[in-house]
Amino acid sequence: MESQTIASEIHSDNYRFLQQHVYSQAGIVLEDDKHYLFESRLTPIVRQLGLGSINDLCALLRATCEPEVGRQVVEAMTTNETYFFRDPAHYDAIRTVLLPRLKEERRDLKKLRFWSAAASTGQEAYSLAMLLLQEGLGDWNIDVLGTDFSSQVLERARSGKYQQIEVNRGLPAALLVKYFRRSGVDWQLSDTVRRMVHFETIDLRKSMRALGPFDLVFCRNVMIYFDADTKKNILRELHGTLFRGGWLLLGGVETAFGVEEWFERQAVGNAIVYVAR
Repeated sequence: MESQTIASEIHSDNYRFLQQHVYSQAGIVLEDDKHYLFESRLTPIVRQLGLGSINDLCALLRATCEPEVGRQVVEAMTTNETYFFRDPAHYDAIRTVLLPRLKEERRDLKKLRFWSAAASTGQEAYSLAMLLLQEGLGDWNIDVLGTDFSSQVLERARSGKYQQIEVNRGLPAALLVKYFRRSGVDWQLSDTVRRMVHFETIDLRKSMRALGPFDLVFCRNVMIYFDADTKKNILRELHGTLFRGGWLLLGGVETAFGVEEWFERQAVGNAIVYVAR
């Protein structure tokens, strides 16, 4: 009941203020009907700061421009839904088509680089690392970068520790046994996998070309939160981080429509991939 009272008291000018704040800091577009989202995501911050309402939180931000509180608000409004081996068709395409090609092309150099953008709590990046180990690339020089806007979720990713419900989502039992150990009621990922991945805080609206070049970039289920111009700028930057012929993987409802000069859309098995021209 308390959280509902807080939500109903959000003044219209404060709602617009929050929309503008989140957009200016993260490029995320929040529509006019997201009161419930502000309620559920910001109420914990209101309570943590000992404030009475989300309106009080807005007053604090307006009066003091507290950068840490402002960042907390933005991070709270980012969506961090993820799980192990999400969209299995993508991993099947990597295993059956991309990796055999890269093994042949890089057999002398034995070096590969991958990027999980919007990595959240790390399941995507670690899924890729486990796949690479399963495919016999453990003796290669492998670099998997995981990035996210939220420093809070990346701290969890670095820990490599997951709850039972998280390992139950998408992770094959054989890989759980092979690469995890019990840690109290949680599961701790092995150092072998964790050493293959490193995490950094990155704003996708900034220039990203210096991060590359990569053989593959995951940027899934994040474009849907940006406006059209921001999406196009991000796709341009992602193209600049890829080797020619490298793969960009987007979420199931996302496309690279309108940027055909940068990417060629291809069907690989049941997956759609975008190949850098």
